[in-house]
Amino acid sequence: MRYLIFTDIHGNVEALNALLKFIQKRKIDHFICLGDLVGYGASPNETIQKVRSLRPLSMIRGNHDKAVSGFDSIETFNPIAASAIYWTKKNILKKNNEFLINLKKGPQIIHNHFVICHGAPFDEDYYIFGEFDAAEAFEYLKLPLCFFGHTHFPFVYTKRDTAVEGTFLEGDANEVKLEKNVTYLINPGSVGQPRDRNPHAAFAIYDSDSRIVKFFRLEYDVEEAQKKILKENLPPALAERLSLGI
Repeated sequence: MRYLIFTDIHGNVEALNALLKFIQKRKIDHFICLGDLVGYGASPNETIQKVRSLRPLSMIRGNHDKAVSGFDSIETFNPIAASAIYWTKKNILKKNNEFLINLKKGPQIIHNHFVICHGAPFDEDYYIFGEFDAAEAFEYLKLPLCFFGHTHFPFVYTKRDTAVEGTFLEGDANEVKLEKNVTYLINPGSVGQPRDRNPHAAFAIYDSDSRIVKFFRLEYDVEEAQKKILKENLPPALAERLSLGI
């Protein structure tokens, strides 16, 4: 099967549209979203409606999804992120808020083949930043493959015997062939809020037959996404960071 693995759209429908256009001529058997449809960006309703229309779709919630739908305290967020959450709570349609409320908590197992989580297998809000965090996460995995989000960095962590190694994926195209007897933690990067100084939307396609994960980056209409943020009087920093990839 071919799985589209994507995460952290954060209300950036322009980035999502670029992704959906890209896959129109590509065979996708199952859509996998790792959370955070909302937050930061000015198009939460359009983003949710486009994602929820994908079939078949497996999805888990992110921390911004939880905050907007009332499952998490906004006080845990920095002021800029919090302001976007307050704005989203005021502007989200009831049906879309209900969709967020009903999202599953990670981790979840997909087709008895791999695990998905937003932050980490042991804590959906935990950030995996580096080999030390990954080593702890590996201890909780029941399968040799896990896709995660939350950090907004395209990254691959491997565990061979007891050795844990992390690889940051630079550039706009990468490919990883999964090896036997190796355990993987893989982050496809963020669709709508990249933070690796590459502003292009990030995602991955996993082919379970060939055991290959391909990573992609796409240009999208950043200026339009920025205009919408500024029009809604959201913090200008939320618009500026999109063109910088931070």
